[in-house]
Amino acid sequence: MEDKKVLLSIKDLQVKFRVRGRILTAIRGVSLDIYENESIAIVGESGSGKSVFTKTFAGMLDSNGFVSDGQILFNDEHLADTTVKVTSTAQKLIANAKNKLDEYSRLELGAATYRQILSLESEKRERTGLSQAEKEKAEQEIRELTVKRTEAFNLKQTFDPSKEKDKIKETSHQIAQLDAQIKALKKNYEKLAKAKNSEASHDTSYLKEYQEKMTALRASYEKEIHQEISSDTKKRNEILAKEIYLSVGRYGFNKRVQLIGKLLEALKKAMEIGVDLSKDEERNAVFDNVAFRVRYLDETSDSLHGTCVLNLAKVQYSKDWNQIRGARIATVFQDPMTSLNPIITIGKQITSIIMKHQECTEVQARARALELMRKVGIPNAEARFDDYPFQYSGGMRQRIVIAIALSCQPKILICDEPTTALDVTIQAQILKLIKDLQKEFNYTIVFITHDLGVVANVADRVAVLYAGQIVELGTVEEIFYDPRHPYTWALLSSLPQLAQRNTKLYSITGTPPSLYNSITGDAFAPRNPYCLKIDTVAEPPMFKITDTHYAKTWLLDPHAPKIEKPEGIQNITEKLLKAFNI
Repeated sequence: MEDKKVLLSIKDLQVKFRVRGRILTAIRGVSLDIYENESIAIVGESGSGKSVFTKTFAGMLDSNGFVSDGQILFNDEHLADTTVKVTSTAQKLIANAKNKLDEYSRLELGAATYRQILSLESEKRERTGLSQAEKEKAEQEIRELTVKRTEAFNLKQTFDPSKEKDKIKETSHQIAQLDAQIKALKKNYEKLAKAKNSEASHDTSYLKEYQEKMTALRASYEKEIHQEISSDTKKRNEILAKEIYLSVGRYGFNKRVQLIGKLLEALKKAMEIGVDLSKDEERNAVFDNVAFRVRYLDETSDSLHGTCVLNLAKVQYSKDWNQIRGARIATVFQDPMTSLNPIITIGKQITSIIMKHQECTEVQARARALELMRKVGIPNAEARFDDYPFQYSGGMRQRIVIAIALSCQPKILICDEPTTALDVTIQAQILKLIKDLQKEFNYTIVFITHDLGVVANVADRVAVLYAGQIVELGTVEEIFYDPRHPYTWALLSSLPQLAQRNTKLYSITGTPPSLYNSITGDAFAPRNPYCLKIDTVAEPPMFKITDTHYAKTWLLDPHAPKIEKPEGIQNITEKLLKAFNI
């Protein structure tokens, strides 16, 4: 895949959800490059994180979900290209930003000393109160008791007051006990913190030493930050000031001024602790917490030109998603009836999307909509244009959903099990339609499915997901003919199409792990018949098999015992060719 352009680069992605006072980690450190014009399938059992993963870069996470870590870099040249007009007001804002950056840059000269000051203050806090480890332990214990209390309270609400008074009384007593335990725990830790503080306050030798060190550091710091900054730093700040304005240029004036202030404050803090702003990654990270960074390229007398670094994990404002979702990343869902508005005509639903994302009249939008309806195989499109969704069959509705998704010619088409709700006779037609249209529209397909038969006919590459992690990644041929992870073996062994007559169909024992808890070792270990001792204590790395094939299992370690694949999937080439007509 080296000759292909990386369209979407996901790095160490973590996605979490707040659920009833607890944190569920749905995606755990996923890294994946998705290429231009390829078809990649995301496979795994229900609950493995397939839909959550793709919803993250489509901006469709539920309100209680959030990206806690990682990057999703979208390399879309059309969307990234940015030009901002420079008016007299803009020139003043840029000049003001440059002056402030020159002032803040003095802090960089004392950054090393400032970090020493912070370290000394942190050391004192450790001595005069709870250490970081003690605080984390206290928070964990209180959190666990709070979860138990919440579960008990929720259980109490399910009891019938007229018939289950004893259960209500028992649960109320349990809640009271948990409240008492939480209160006692907080009191004990407060008592411990006070004792440590009292002990430290009487340690005169330490306090004297601390004061001497701090006085010397502060004197040195004051001297360092009053030096003159270099001409190179001033040139960098000039570019930074222009990048600030480029990064906020797409917003209204009031929002623009507000964001400039936030970016200046973020850059000040970065300079204070000595972040190397000459490095693109460091500079991107500072900008990402406020607004996408637009890298400065060039300028004319009345405009600035740059390219936007689109990190979809850090989208702050809905206006940004409006330019991405639908226009550049579109989704086809399982049930077409839930994707379409039942009281709006089919034609109106297509034209409204076209008019929203493209500059055209209603007449032009209608012409484009009719053309799309013909492309997705709607017979007599003109006559069906003003029909309502209930007048279409399930397969026809899914064709309309595909037409809507393709109406703005997106770069990525996410297909979230688009054939699940359809009759088996229609499924092959829809899959063929998606693949055929890819040749014309040149989009990348991200196909979510648990049906490996679909994968065999649609995908170029396959990522196998388990418990929020990619456990195997490879070309479709590598995953089917040379699978290396025991979970992939289990998925293939479970295919009814590969089962022999008069034999029992294989099923994976057990259930996936709870993602509320931290997982030690290999997440698949409790269900893995080939589990090694190390699987229970250490998480395996991603082993490289070929340039395109990777698997996350200790069985690939050079020191691991050699284990053969299950008998049912040995020499499966002929079975696959016959079963899936590959």
